[in-house]
Amino acid sequence: MAKTSQKKITKKPVKKPVIKVTKKTKTKEAGYTAKSITVLEGLKPVRKRPGMYIGNTATEGLHHMLWEVVDNGIDEAMVGHCDKIIVRILPNGYVQVVDNGRGIPVEKHKQTKKSALETIMTILHAGAKFEHSIYKVSGGLHGVGISVVNALSEDLRAEIKRDGKLWRQEYKRGKPVSKVKPVGKAKGSGTTITFKPDQEIFSVLEFDWEIILNHLRQQAYLTKGVTIKVEDLRDKVNPIQYNFHFEGGIRSYVRHLNNNREIKQPEPFYVEKEEDQLKVEIAVQYTNDYKETIIPFANNIFNPEGGMHLVGFRTALTRTLNNYARKNELIKDKDSSLSGDDVKEGLTAIISVKLPDPQFEGQTKAKLGNTEARTVVESVFSKSFTNFLEEHPSDAKEILGKVILAQRARVAARAARDSVLRKGALEGFTLPGKLADCTSRDPSESELFIVEGDSAGGSAKQGRDRFFQAILPLRGKILNVEKARIDRMLTSESIRSLIIAIGTNVGDQFDITKLRYQRIIIMTDADVDGAHIRTLLLTLFYRYFPEIINQGYLYIAQPPLYSLQRGKEIKWVYSDNELEKAKQEMEKSIKKVPKAKATKAKTAKPKTKEEEVGEEQEGTEELPEATSSFGYTIQRYKGLGEMNAEQLWNTTMDPGNRLLKRVAVEDAEKADETFDILMGSEVAPRKHFIQTHAKKVRNLDI
Repeated sequence: MAKTSQKKITKKPVKKPVIKVTKKTKTKEAGYTAKSITVLEGLKPVRKRPGMYIGNTATEGLHHMLWEVVDNGIDEAMVGHCDKIIVRILPNGYVQVVDNGRGIPVEKHKQTKKSALETIMTILHAGAKFEHSIYKVSGGLHGVGISVVNALSEDLRAEIKRDGKLWRQEYKRGKPVSKVKPVGKAKGSGTTITFKPDQEIFSVLEFDWEIILNHLRQQAYLTKGVTIKVEDLRDKVNPIQYNFHFEGGIRSYVRHLNNNREIKQPEPFYVEKEEDQLKVEIAVQYTNDYKETIIPFANNIFNPEGGMHLVGFRTALTRTLNNYARKNELIKDKDSSLSGDDVKEGLTAIISVKLPDPQFEGQTKAKLGNTEARTVVESVFSKSFTNFLEEHPSDAKEILGKVILAQRARVAARAARDSVLRKGALEGFTLPGKLADCTSRDPSESELFIVEGDSAGGSAKQGRDRFFQAILPLRGKILNVEKARIDRMLTSESIRSLIIAIGTNVGDQFDITKLRYQRIIIMTDADVDGAHIRTLLLTLFYRYFPEIINQGYLYIAQPPLYSLQRGKEIKWVYSDNELEKAKQEMEKSIKKVPKAKATKAKTAKPKTKEEEVGEEQEGTEELPEATSSFGYTIQRYKGLGEMNAEQLWNTTMDPGNRLLKRVAVEDAEKADETFDILMGSEVAPRKHFIQTHAKKVRNLDI
């Protein structure tokens, strides 16, 4: 329970962590001998340290288990032995993956003296993917996939169709509970794995339907001709089913990504070619957008940090467009060459390479390190794209018109940006935006509140802890940067103020090391206008400051929606879901009084946003409230300006009490698509989105 008080607000400054050093005592150290080494046999190390193999034991790790099993079917498809994969989410935490590949061998393995199936399921680094005569290309080259799934599953059943028989073996937490044996006849071949993630290992046991759909749709695009069927059978009355099959492969993927965008080419450019045992597939299409969407893959594995294949593509793209522009006298001045930034504006591209020995940097396979990938991609794309431009002059005209316009905008943006930064440096980062800076100059302990309106800004400035909290009020709604280039964006006073305040610069000169605050907090009203301003700010950060989001420095403040008050006792409620529970708790804590004696607490109306900033917000008009028979009032807050400085500190700004939501992007492709729909220039997709999701909106303030 929080209590209101008329006393001056006092706040403790942020303290540095204290490291306590204790005096060492002389003790006899245990000898570091062979006895000190612990050997975990079989799959014990997986259960001991699961995070080393699947990343974590939460949502990401749970779904990684499923991807490992699906990848076996995808690998079979990539070498031409599988054209159908079925993924079923079953009741009671089970999931099943079926493929019509060759089926895991079941005969006895010479080295282990066990069946090949049991060897693969129970021994790390055992599998056919190390043998290039079996798998020339594979995504799961660490050889730990299916055995790790087995180790971290409460139950697992493997069923193999091979040689006219159906073979089966069952396991519990990685240990076989039966021998591999035939249980009947079977036509064709294939593998079925049914498993249940172990509740002793995982903190999350519920599979996410959307995550599964998005991943499997992507795999279907990347594996041309394969059919992936997905079934959610958890609800027996209303099962859900999807089928993914794309004959166009990554060409269809590019069309999908550009579905809500205005395109510059009728059809994507596409090339598929193999050189030196490295297969290259690239699809490219330009749109009228201002951003790029380039997604690189190696052996069907997404590489978020790119790698050599991406470097080769960018080099070839820039050189090819420059050569074509000069040849056709679209660019005459040698100093006005198209840059890498110019040619990527509005570009949507999928780069997919398949190679025998991929060298990934890091366990997450975020970056491809094979130097030969750069050479082959550069060669294949350069030749094919040059021919495409020559053979499709109308497409070439649209593409070159787009990138040359981007070049001119870049020059204008650089001049505008330099002007902004010079002005900001002269004014000491204060006057644009009315920034009230904090005393601390340590970014790790400093935070910036981006506040909607001067009224709320005034309360925030009074209520903050000046040592580590800075306040930047914004007037009204900022520019929608989804529909604007950087040169126009920099004409916005609010955006210029924000760029100067955070200190990182923008565009090609962005530098995350110069960030002045490692907590940037968006604090807007809990109404429709506040939500719109918050969305505009999120669009700005997502498009122009993505590294701030990736580093975990962007937050959304959660001001209370309601207060429950009886006398001087106040309880703050932050969501509609909590309201009923809070009412019940308050009613239990007080004695029931007759309705006739119930009193109505008077509440003060704050000043409007137009009233002078910095004054204490006091009023006499009552705010909307509801009085229960227990003698307490419920007040609904829609604006930050409805709270005085002390209330704003206690509920929304005090690190000891506040609730912040960290902004993260779990699915970049889905996020990109959503921003396109909601903030882009096309009206029809936005209308369809609103109609589709309207029923999910509750308590909409209009």
